[in-house]
Amino acid sequence: MSPVQQTLLAANEASEHRPLIITLFALFVVATLGITIWAGRQTKDAADFYAGGRQFSAFQNGLAVSGDYMSAASFLGIAGAIALFGYDGFLYSIGFLVAWLVALLLVAEPLRNSGRYTMGDVLAYRMRQRPVRTAAGTSTIVVSIFYLLAQMAGAGVLVSLLLGITTDAGKILIVALVGILMIVYVSIGGMKGTTWVQMIKAVLLIGGTILITFLVLLKFNFNISDLLGQAAENSGKGAAFLEPGLQYGATGTSKLDFISLGIALVLGTAGLPHILIRFYTVPDAKAARKSVNWAIGIIGGFYLMTIALGFGAAALISQDEIIASNPSGNTAAPLLALHLGGVDSTWGAILLATISAVAFATILAVVAGLTLASSSSFAHDIYANVIRKGKASGAEEVRAARWATVFIGVVSIGLGALARDLNVAGLVALAFAVAASANLPTILYSLFWKRFTTQGALWSIYGGLIVAVGLVLFSPVVSGDPKAMFPEVDFAWFPLKNPGIISIPFGFLMGWLGTVLSKEEPDAKKYAELEVRSLTGTGAH
Repeated sequence: MSPVQQTLLAANEASEHRPLIITLFALFVVATLGITIWAGRQTKDAADFYAGGRQFSAFQNGLAVSGDYMSAASFLGIAGAIALFGYDGFLYSIGFLVAWLVALLLVAEPLRNSGRYTMGDVLAYRMRQRPVRTAAGTSTIVVSIFYLLAQMAGAGVLVSLLLGITTDAGKILIVALVGILMIVYVSIGGMKGTTWVQMIKAVLLIGGTILITFLVLLKFNFNISDLLGQAAENSGKGAAFLEPGLQYGATGTSKLDFISLGIALVLGTAGLPHILIRFYTVPDAKAARKSVNWAIGIIGGFYLMTIALGFGAAALISQDEIIASNPSGNTAAPLLALHLGGVDSTWGAILLATISAVAFATILAVVAGLTLASSSSFAHDIYANVIRKGKASGAEEVRAARWATVFIGVVSIGLGALARDLNVAGLVALAFAVAASANLPTILYSLFWKRFTTQGALWSIYGGLIVAVGLVLFSPVVSGDPKAMFPEVDFAWFPLKNPGIISIPFGFLMGWLGTVLSKEEPDAKKYAELEVRSLTGTGAH
């Protein structure tokens, strides 16, 4: 049987059990909508909408952070990358996990102590409010929208496979459905509703991953060596599948690309806006630090299990079948579930439906978190503090955030419809690179450099943002490559697929250069206040 016939058989099996698949999807959507409506009734003021009333425990927030972080790129993308590229694919898992050490050691506690609702709060504490908040809001929205596009594209791939939708109109409808649910979750439930959705999704994802991991290991009598050996043999690449260099190592450029990607992954997490706002949902800095510890444990366990997801798919499914289903391997995890249960069995269909519903839950939850981060930044930083000059009431801020949610949702639906066939990995890498290039240098300089000025902050944010986005636009991610967003044209002059190795140092350089060339005298008293507050929590909200 050819790979295409195997994929069609899997799709036919899914179609026979489509009512089961739709029922599982509907159960999750109905349950989370119920929670969102309940949470909406508890949302009384801006603190509730932005930070869930700061009532979540360290464990609850750690679970929610895990839910926010383990996106479709993690679950679907990493499993696919390992299934196709072996060792090099697993390096994504390592990069995502190591990134949490940067967030824990440098950002979590001082950010919770220094800010109130958004990244802009920290930057504006000792600098000129309006320009810095405008820059922070702009960066937050840009990062969030690129990350949103990746999730929307993931939703389109997943649901189209399961429901047998092949028409463009059908795929656009799926993207629109995800966007509408996202608007409802955030505008009604705010941070409380979104956090509970994240927690449920994290439990479902970890539970589903443990189940698949157990079944894969059971298949190989819990012998990981046999699993890896079978994966290498079935991949058609032999021992090279278990060694570095299959994806990043053929040329000097690809090795440089890997270093660039690694830098972006490790440093990007600490600058992702939807992760940063999670530190404000706990009562104090101690709980923020503990929640990151919980998140490291949960996320670490998940990324270890991606060995079973990715190498299991490589061992049990032919490379051609994985690629025939999706060229980027994004459907490797659902296909693995189907093969573990039996392609022509009800149990296989149940596993496929369950894992796919978990993946869909993952997409919805992450999309809600991203939308909340960008709408909060618009309402709090741009509307309340720039447009209204600090005179907006809490109720006005929340109303602005809800309208911003609708606007960002509509923009995401429109762009997501265009991005339904684009390279998901490129969009995620861009989000990480922009976050590491624009947000992280500014946050670190603001917290730890006494001389840092408003001009330095603006040069750092806009410099990092423009260079990161600009380099990706002229890279093989967008054009000049068969897997590019626009493969039929070629205007790529930047050889790397990830700009991190250039744009991240550039962001730090511009922050330093803007500061040393600035005629503005930094406010030493304000910095002293910020330092005490960030380290001790004195005066924190």
